[in-house]
Amino acid sequence: MALALTPWLGVRAARAQNEFDPAITSSRQALRVLLGEGDATAVSADSFTFEGRLYRGNFQRDATGSVVNFVDLEQYLYSVVSREMPASWPSFALQAQSICARTYVLERSDPRRGYDLVPSELDQVYEGISGETPAGTAAVGSTSGEVISFESVFAQVAYSSCCGGHTESSADLWGNAALPYLSGVTCGWCTESPSYRWQRSLSFETLAQRLASGQPELGTVLDLRIDARDSSGRARTLELVTGGGSLSVAGSAFRRAVGSRVLPSLLLTGITRLPDGSGVLIEGGGLGHGVGLCQWGARGMARAGRLASQILAFYLPRTDIRNLS
Repeated sequence: MALALTPWLGVRAARAQNEFDPAITSSRQALRVLLGEGDATAVSADSFTFEGRLYRGNFQRDATGSVVNFVDLEQYLYSVVSREMPASWPSFALQAQSICARTYVLERSDPRRGYDLVPSELDQVYEGISGETPAGTAAVGSTSGEVISFESVFAQVAYSSCCGGHTESSADLWGNAALPYLSGVTCGWCTESPSYRWQRSLSFETLAQRLASGQPELGTVLDLRIDARDSSGRARTLELVTGGGSLSVAGSAFRRAVGSRVLPSLLLTGITRLPDGSGVLIEGGGLGHGVGLCQWGARGMARAGRLASQILAFYLPRTDIRNLS
């Protein structure tokens, strides 16, 4: 759901049905993070522990007994920025990450649900006060209230570790409507990432085991080929050659089956058979889905003196940075 760039009244009015919702009593925007089941104990009026970890804000339990953390948006970002990007990276990269993370929250928050986000890679990594760093907190403070907009609504931002030389189109990856600012750009800034280029060996036996659950009649795998690529060069479909014939597998389904740790991305530059014929050597680049901000690219641009606004304009063209205050 895309909210207007003056969202507070609309969000709070929708939440006003629940007069006990701490989010509507906050002097700044509060959000709800579903921490899950576990032990939670109040420490003070504005902090508590959950499973031994200290968090800002306060908490309630939902109907299932799970703990929901009500926390000020900016304070939530103190932890997120430091967990999503190394605190040792240049300040302009951390500032770009802060603006992305803030926009991510506001574009996705929906008062009709029982919570806004989860604290993992499914949304953004959030570890409470233990996840905070001075550099991350400073980046959040220096960009306070700044968000990315497109045509007067929050942009649907995304980010990943390393694009490998070209960011991915959200339409190609997720099959959604094409967005001009998430159509993919050529990136020459992430070459220092340890994942910029990589190799993985996969045996045919492992491929058969990993893919068998979705294809019970798969049989013996004899070869693997790239069948089609999308506009960024990522593998859209792969062809499995088996004893019973050829089978086309969507790139995203293939990566899920073999595991994202085995296959860091779908930017595959080549597949060759191993000398002994037991499997294939896969060569590729990048780490993650590749849509939107390339974090290692942001680091490279910041080291070259680019400002956070310039970094975001490069990876999210045709967007603007606006301040909510």
